[in-house]
Amino acid sequence: MTVYCGFPMEKMNCFSRRFRRTAPTSGSSKSELVPFRTPRINGWSWPPQPLQVVGWVVYIYLAVVSFGIFIPLLPRPWNAMSYVISGISFLLHFFTNIATVTIDPADATVRAKKNYSSPLPLFDKAKQAHVIQDLHCYLCDVNVGPRVKHCGICNKCVEGFDHHCKWLNTCVGQRNYWFFFVALISAILAVFMLTVVILFIFVQHYLDPHILRTAPQFATVLGNTTWLVFLPLAPIETSSAGLLTLAFITVLLCVVCMLLFCHLLGFHLYLFYKGISTYDHVKNKREKENRRRNTESKSASTCSSKSYTRSQENQDASNNCEQTLPQSPSFFRFANTNQLSSRLSNSICTELENFKKSAEKENSFNYGTENPTQNETRSISMSVIMSPKEDQGTSEKFAPEAQDPLGCSVVARDPTSQ
Repeated sequence: MTVYCGFPMEKMNCFSRRFRRTAPTSGSSKSELVPFRTPRINGWSWPPQPLQVVGWVVYIYLAVVSFGIFIPLLPRPWNAMSYVISGISFLLHFFTNIATVTIDPADATVRAKKNYSSPLPLFDKAKQAHVIQDLHCYLCDVNVGPRVKHCGICNKCVEGFDHHCKWLNTCVGQRNYWFFFVALISAILAVFMLTVVILFIFVQHYLDPHILRTAPQFATVLGNTTWLVFLPLAPIETSSAGLLTLAFITVLLCVVCMLLFCHLLGFHLYLFYKGISTYDHVKNKREKENRRRNTESKSASTCSSKSYTRSQENQDASNNCEQTLPQSPSFFRFANTNQLSSRLSNSICTELENFKKSAEKENSFNYGTENPTQNETRSISMSVIMSPKEDQGTSEKFAPEAQDPLGCSVVARDPTSQ
């Protein structure tokens, strides 16, 4: 056992233990990469979005109640026209929706690689501002065009990127945008047609219900309170209350869907008019918001600096006012230089000594007339104190000023009173 500085060295063998190594950081200096994710091929890639499932459930429900419950109740020839218009609308929406979801909107260079099975690093905005620089995507490792954007959800570069639709679970780009637009228009037409049919049935149920009971299956139904649904293949009996409740719920759902679809259609028509995409619109809106915030911050800082400057000016003005003597009647006002001020202080000291001597004489019970020499010295000192200025080489005397016994004004002393 080796002892070093009083401590045993038996367990300090460097070769008997493993070295601790620091794990290398993922990514490179060009792009900070984060955990990997496999790129999505299209809208059928797993996992599905909850809104995508909700959209398909609503579509199936509206198709069932439209062709199985409400359109068969219409009289001829209205039922035939409704079958044709509603059938075309629902089928067109179905196929265009399938096409939008199935088409891969990725850029041609990304699709040429066909390497969706291997994961790509995710794009982290907190570590890197842009994933595409100089028309090169560092995540997909391909050269892209000027209208290509890397979608963070699909984790791939999309050609002519417009937006990522959660209802379709895929990106809408240049390759599938027109399918998306036709699916939107067909959905509006189908929902509008179903709403008109349900309102017609709701009104005729109270005005003339026999118009709605023209199907041959109603011949075996007794009473007007019993209705048949899913005509003509599988007729099922239901009550009037059940039929009207289902109609009311369906109309509310159709109104909500129509408002959402019309709003989306109007927004894309506005984008057509402006000649921009949804991504460009969002980017421009963010830039305007940032400029507005910067302007507000600059104006706020300017106002604060102005208020600070004004406060400093007011403080300086107050300091200047404090430095000046107050114009009160209880003080003498002098407009002389520093030399006169020093003489004034010396004369005041001399005068105080004279007053002290006179007080001592009064205390010694000498009430007689003062010495003429002292009177002359006193008058000379007072004249020096109260003279406004003194010319060099001349000794000119002025009448001194004294304070009023009441302390309210400064009056001149009468020379005859001395």
